Amino acid sequence: MQRHGRFGSRRLAVGACAAIALVGAVVGVAAARVIPVGHGAGTRTSRAAASRHGAAARTARIAGAGAQSGVTNPHGLAVAGRAAGPRAGLGAPRTSCQSVAHVGDSTSVDLISPAFVPNPAERIAARYAQVGVKHLSIDASGGRSIVEELPGQRNGYQVASAWRARGYQGCWVFALGTNDAANVAAGSTVGMMARIEQMMAVAHGEPVMWVNTRTLLSSGPYASANERAWDKTLVRALAKYPNMRIFDWSGVARPAWFEPDGIHYNSLGCVIRAKAIADALAMTFPLHGPSAAQIVR
Repeated sequence: MQRHGRFGSRRLAVGACAAIALVGAVVGVAAARVIPVGHGAGTRTSRAAASRHGAAARTARIAGAGAQSGVTNPHGLAVAGRAAGPRAGLGAPRTSCQSVAHVGDSTSVDLISPAFVPNPAERIAARYAQVGVKHLSIDASGGRSIVEELPGQRNGYQVASAWRARGYQGCWVFALGTNDAANVAAGSTVGMMARIEQMMAVAHGEPVMWVNTRTLLSSGPYASANERAWDKTLVRALAKYPNMRIFDWSGVARPAWFEPDGIHYNSLGCVIRAKAIADALAMTFPLHGPSAAQIVR
């Protein structure tokens, strides 16, 4: 199927059970390679060039070393609150997670992209290092969901399972769900809770922080209502997994940080999101042990 928007044609790939996975609004292809933490994700084309050359999946992998007051949310769970966005390094939170495995979609690819975050110190690898992460692996791919796969792509479950099979032990960050919510809305027979359960099974009781989702769209598979349904399912899953925490990105993300497609983030949004995710990890799993609050923002 084809959709057309500001950035040219947006390819939607039909997966199992007529599910839809997003590929569009992309910035060329970042090399799917292992690179040192903090050194970017390889060459990326501009958005204008990408629209001329058609839609291509964002893909990037990183592996290496170095990388307040309580409120109540609508679900009645304790939430640790803080201001979103960049903050001074003095007094920055620190995490007990020295090893982190981050599995994400295109919104994670952009966080290590020089095209979106030109300053290496503001990319997510550096932000993780600033809160105490010493060993970081990131695997992010455009259109990625937990279940469905695009050609030549591994889904989120497969990536995490492969790391686990190789003996990975440490904390997990799952920045997935945007495409899963759309796939379920498009007719997938694999429900939202089943998807979350798959990822939590791979973590095998180790610390997990989920980054929840948000879009600005009012209709279609990626409508904000579908993303809110995903976020609510994450909250319900907290009762099953004491090792699970949620970073409520949806609660702090601002419309001005989005690109015109209403799904991806502009450069300012990427800079803020990278730091916010790392700071959230330090709040959910601080030096003294897991946060009592199951949701942080």
